[in-house]
Amino acid sequence: MAATTHTVTNQAPPLVGYDVFASDRALVEGVERHLDPALIDTARDELSLLGRSAGSAQAQEWGALANENPPVLRTHDRYGHRIDEVDFHPSWHRLLGKAVGAGLTAAWARPGGHVRRAAGFLVWSQTESGHGCPVSMTHAAVPALRADPALAAEWEPRLTSTVYDQGLRPAAQKAGAVFGMGMTEKQGGSDVRANTTRARALAEDGTYELTGHKWFCSAPMSDGFLVLAQAEQGLTCFLVPRVLQDGTRNVFAIQRLKDKLGNRSNASGEVEFDGTWARRVGEEGRGVRTIIEMVAATRLDCVIGSSALMRQAVVQAVHHATYREAFGGRLVDKPLMRNVLADLALESEAATTLAMRLAAAYDDGGEQERAFLRLAVPAAKYWVTKRCTPMVGEALECLGGNGYVEESGMPRLLREAPLNSIWEGSGNVQALDVLRALQREPSALNAFLTEVGAARGADHRLDGAIKDLLTELADLTGAEARARRLVERMALVLQGSLLVRYAPAEVADAFCASRLGGDWGAAFGTLPHTLDLASVVERAAARP
Repeated sequence: MAATTHTVTNQAPPLVGYDVFASDRALVEGVERHLDPALIDTARDELSLLGRSAGSAQAQEWGALANENPPVLRTHDRYGHRIDEVDFHPSWHRLLGKAVGAGLTAAWARPGGHVRRAAGFLVWSQTESGHGCPVSMTHAAVPALRADPALAAEWEPRLTSTVYDQGLRPAAQKAGAVFGMGMTEKQGGSDVRANTTRARALAEDGTYELTGHKWFCSAPMSDGFLVLAQAEQGLTCFLVPRVLQDGTRNVFAIQRLKDKLGNRSNASGEVEFDGTWARRVGEEGRGVRTIIEMVAATRLDCVIGSSALMRQAVVQAVHHATYREAFGGRLVDKPLMRNVLADLALESEAATTLAMRLAAAYDDGGEQERAFLRLAVPAAKYWVTKRCTPMVGEALECLGGNGYVEESGMPRLLREAPLNSIWEGSGNVQALDVLRALQREPSALNAFLTEVGAARGADHRLDGAIKDLLTELADLTGAEARARRLVERMALVLQGSLLVRYAPAEVADAFCASRLGGDWGAAFGTLPHTLDLASVVERAAARP
């Protein structure tokens, strides 16, 4: 019996039944800007189909269930045999299957593949982030495997397949395969050269057995893994299959699963190798060089993944404020709330625009673009992933107490937000990587300055920021201690340049005034009040 005192009013309706792609103007414009015109109609149709699925009640339920029912490790079967299997909720498999089926591991196999795949990854990751880990590693393994043409010929068709073939079987018997990665160890973390896992060569050329451990091995039910181990000539990259060609299980002992802050739907395990069969990828002693292209691709996915979290957070905040009334009117019309929402929208659009520009550079593949990526990827990874956590936290606050409740979905976004800043090298690692490129690869800096210089003269605040950045770059004495400051400025100048060239005037004006011109406080919601903030907020809204 309904209580007469419990009439529900002034609550925002669920944001459901909308096209996650088509309602994201910055993303749509990025796809149209960077794709060959002959591909745009097909890509738009594909992405809208995925976007409608991502915005459906069904996909939202899958994401919730996958996180409410995290993976479970089964080390042994009922008879005591070691099996080392991880059970996932069916919703996890549905999410992963949809991602693979949508081509999110197939960028290398089709024209404009990286732009199309980046847009799809940004769209589909808004349903749930944890399953994106094997999607990312499967995609990123391809360039590393190309160091061995025979291995690439064998595995690349499986990794770029649009069929998600669940279960542990020999890869040759499967219609598609997914990959994981194991680089870090207890004693070394990001310092992979401190790894102690040993590789002993076997009689068959290119084959080894591994003995050691990996402190973080993500998605341990994958069909294969790229790992680093010490061979006779030094640190070397290896491919470790879960199941050998004869159908027997490779030695892959999962000791436990990590109990993580977020990313609950995804299994991250500690793995022991003891006579584990492996195939060498690339030359002995060249492990870091071999796997670096995989690392670069997954770092870009960190940028895309954080952009997805930001986009979903700002969409939820704007949606709530549009329907919620307080103090005599809609929240979205209140000047102070509008300032907060506009600030969040700027952060989200700048991240999305930068992510799509980096994806386009991958599609181009030319020498200039490769040099540009060498600096732009770690700079973007540093800054965008760093901004994600405070941005999502502020968006949660826009929902008030409702946002602090699990049912809103906002706590899951907030728990996920720090991950991409840590994965594939935390902030200091990215900053130091930028310094190495600045000191050793002049072509990278030239390509970066050419990119940001394309917007010179269009905004005086951007011009001033470029001038100040050039002054900082002219003298790298003591650069390590100020590396974070330097990389932050590089990322902001790059974002400003892109927005000045491609975003509506009100977006570019607000970004340059706040991020580059200094008219900004230490918290979100401190934009100059004279800007056209209503247009910025309206552009960010998603309409069911």
